[in-house]
Amino acid sequence: MGSAFCLLMFMFMRFLLLLSLTPFNLMVAKSSSTSFSSMQHSLCHDSEKSALLQFKQSFLIDEHASTDPSAYPKVAMWKSHEEEGEGSDCCLWDGVECDKETGHVIGLHLASSCLYGSINSSNSLFNLVHLRRLNLSDNHFNYSEIPFAVGELSGLRSLNLWNSLFSGQIPSELLALSELVFLDLSANPMLQLQKPGLRDLVQSLTHLKQLRLNQNYLSVRYNPDLFGYLPEFEEASPLKMLLLSGTSFSGELPTSIGRLGSLTALDIISCEFTGKIPHSLANLTDLTHLFLSENNFTLGTLSWLGQQTKLISLSLRNINAKGEIPSSLANMSQLTSFTLSKNQLSGQIPSCLMNLTHLTSLFLSENSLEGPIPSSLFELVNLRYLFLYSNYLNGTVELHLLSKLKDLTDLDLSSNRFSFLNYNKSTNATFPKLKTLGLNACNLTEFPDFLRYQDELEWLSLFDNKIHGPIPKWMWNISKETLEVLDLSGNFLTGFDQHSVVLPWSRLHYVRLDSNMLQGPLPIPPPSTIQYSVSGNKLRGEIPPLLCNMASLMLLDLSSNNLNGRIPPCLANLSKSLLVLDLGSNDFNGPIPETCTAPNNLRVIDLGENQFQGQLPRSLANCMMLEHLVLGNNQIDDIFPFWLGALPHLKVLILGSNKFHGEMGSWHTNFRFPKLCIIDLSDNEFTGDLPSEYFQNWDTMKRTNVSNDLWYLQANTRIEMQGYTTNFPYNYSMTITNKGMQRFYEKIPDIFKAIDFSGNNFIGQIPTYIGNLQGLHLLNLGDNNLSGPIPSSLGNLTQLESLDLSKNKLSGEIPLQLTRMTFLGFFNVSNNHLTGPIPQGKQFATFSNASFDGNPGLCGTPLSRACRSPEAPPPTPSSSKQGSASKFDWKFALMGCGSGLVIGISIGYSLTSWKHEWFVKTFGNQQRKWTRIERMGLRS
Repeated sequence: MGSAFCLLMFMFMRFLLLLSLTPFNLMVAKSSSTSFSSMQHSLCHDSEKSALLQFKQSFLIDEHASTDPSAYPKVAMWKSHEEEGEGSDCCLWDGVECDKETGHVIGLHLASSCLYGSINSSNSLFNLVHLRRLNLSDNHFNYSEIPFAVGELSGLRSLNLWNSLFSGQIPSELLALSELVFLDLSANPMLQLQKPGLRDLVQSLTHLKQLRLNQNYLSVRYNPDLFGYLPEFEEASPLKMLLLSGTSFSGELPTSIGRLGSLTALDIISCEFTGKIPHSLANLTDLTHLFLSENNFTLGTLSWLGQQTKLISLSLRNINAKGEIPSSLANMSQLTSFTLSKNQLSGQIPSCLMNLTHLTSLFLSENSLEGPIPSSLFELVNLRYLFLYSNYLNGTVELHLLSKLKDLTDLDLSSNRFSFLNYNKSTNATFPKLKTLGLNACNLTEFPDFLRYQDELEWLSLFDNKIHGPIPKWMWNISKETLEVLDLSGNFLTGFDQHSVVLPWSRLHYVRLDSNMLQGPLPIPPPSTIQYSVSGNKLRGEIPPLLCNMASLMLLDLSSNNLNGRIPPCLANLSKSLLVLDLGSNDFNGPIPETCTAPNNLRVIDLGENQFQGQLPRSLANCMMLEHLVLGNNQIDDIFPFWLGALPHLKVLILGSNKFHGEMGSWHTNFRFPKLCIIDLSDNEFTGDLPSEYFQNWDTMKRTNVSNDLWYLQANTRIEMQGYTTNFPYNYSMTITNKGMQRFYEKIPDIFKAIDFSGNNFIGQIPTYIGNLQGLHLLNLGDNNLSGPIPSSLGNLTQLESLDLSKNKLSGEIPLQLTRMTFLGFFNVSNNHLTGPIPQGKQFATFSNASFDGNPGLCGTPLSRACRSPEAPPPTPSSSKQGSASKFDWKFALMGCGSGLVIGISIGYSLTSWKHEWFVKTFGNQQRKWTRIERMGLRS
């Protein structure tokens, strides 16, 4: 079917060409109207015709082998004498170029020709030894290696293998193509550049003017010639384009790059380059496109910028630039796109930008710029994209000035210190038709009036303002056919200024109305919705069945409202698309409905703090992608759900404050909980011994992490809009006991590991195996009926920050080994039967009497009871046994605050307002890459 479609398309195009009187393929051959002698010269050689036909036969025709919508099989009409008769001159074949004098095939132009199959050095292609131009781009060569026989085509001047699914090492025989001027190997993600390396390509291919390797994964780890660096460049190199974006090239940019005086385009976006940006870039005065974004350069100024007066596009996002924006930018009057986002730039926006009259895109967001927006900025009448968010800009923005920017489509002024002078109706200003508008955290107290006239918006974000009252009726009429993203969260909105609760925007994908004061029934978004969040409001009533119509829904967050009733069974139908289901902190009741009854992608289920009853549905065992399950603070009456241990990705299991009962049972190889990091069984009715077999086999809790990078557990919903992928993160959250208090963790560090079995009826001794869980940060076994000694193996838990063994029947002395826990910020062994001296020094010096109360046999500081022995307390264990703790003295310095590092950070985030949190999630350093326009700004 595919080949027939391609063939029909080809024949139709051929028919249109035959109707035309214009010469066909002037580079391929002379037309049939030429003289007989010329025709004789144009006839191709039999040996080359045979080679072409054999080449054709070595591949299948498959419409899916090419990505270009206009692709068709150029080789389909290649025929032999027997098939075609007199019209068998291969110089007239589609895609074949012949020398008009000798008749030799000198060019093969088979881009997007629906070719599928492997190729090797025995292929007849390499018999065409007169080839000068070879274009096999956008075909599917089935991950073949580039044949070494390519070196036999010594006359090649142009070789294009873009997006043709080659793999393996680039052959050294490629270096023999000394006449090569153009080489494109990009978009072959499995190609490697080891031997030869980039140095060899540059030094051997001396005529090369364009080298395209972008989007390849270039393995340099085992390349002794490259060492992860670009090579030194020789004088007078003819190289015109160096495109390495998206590769793993690293090291410093060599100073000699300034010798590439012919270079017009340099693209190293999203590589791993480090060191200083060489000042020699100022020598590259022929550059028209310079893209250095997303590399790890050393902090430095932009003093090298200003001499490149031919620049059209300049992208310097996230390159560690500091200082002021140089006034020398005024020399770059040809610039159309300028990106300096996510740096450490300070000072004011320079008025010299008014010289950049061709500018269509200006991205200065996420810096430390201050002062007002210069009025001259509104004279750049060609501007289409203006992004200034996350700076310290101040002053009054007169919204009517936007009327000067007639072509403006995307504007984001969020998170600055502006005040806004609203649109004055009497000015008769005509505002541009915006597609994107971001005015987050701009101290707005009402909806900007100019929104009334916006009917093409795709993205509207006004979160974290001070907008009061109901959403006005006119808001329901703006951009009804185009709006895809709506974020009004973090305001003081109370409801809707009309009776309907069905949102009117037919193409809406992303809706955030959370953390307002909305009352009444739950608003219903359209079926197109992918992410819907209304948490933290005062909504009442039941979940309407209409919500089940959202077949594309990936995130549903209705938490922290006053919703009630039973969950409609139809909600289970959403599990195929749903990643996050958060119904926590409401008044839902009844049994938990069956979930995951069909193939699903659920990562998060949070039903905590409701009134659910009965047993857990066994269908939860089918949620094979589940990572985060929160069912705490309900009335669930069941035994321990050991069968959840079969879920291969489950990391967080919160079952506290329910009616679970009985013994936990024995560990089984089929129910291992292989990824479990956090488990909370507190305040239930479990009995029997602590599950020592589980402690032995919870391997993830045994791993320690000494990385200084802090990441959080989260799910990401991705939305396709206008050809761009937008990523919206959702941070996992939980409530767990810490320091004897219930604490809400708005974000969970991915290294955090915790066990809370408190408030049950566990008996027996604390298993020594628990000392193997060396990654633990929190251990709470308090308020049980445990007996026997505190095992000295707990001293192995050197990452532990909170230990609660209170309200048990433990006896014996507190082991000296516990002083090894140098991150310990909270310790409670009160109300036991412990005896002997309290260990001294290190973290034990920070604990108060309350940590040891209710143990009449204990003595020593901080208690007032002195120990009978006058001898000094025994020394603490050698610091040489403290593991890697000594490497993190800065962490130890925080312990005086009474909480551990990971727990302390998490608590800190929980005390931060949700508004700041959402700002960080949406526009913060790690998540900002999703922004549609910012991604355009990398190259525009």
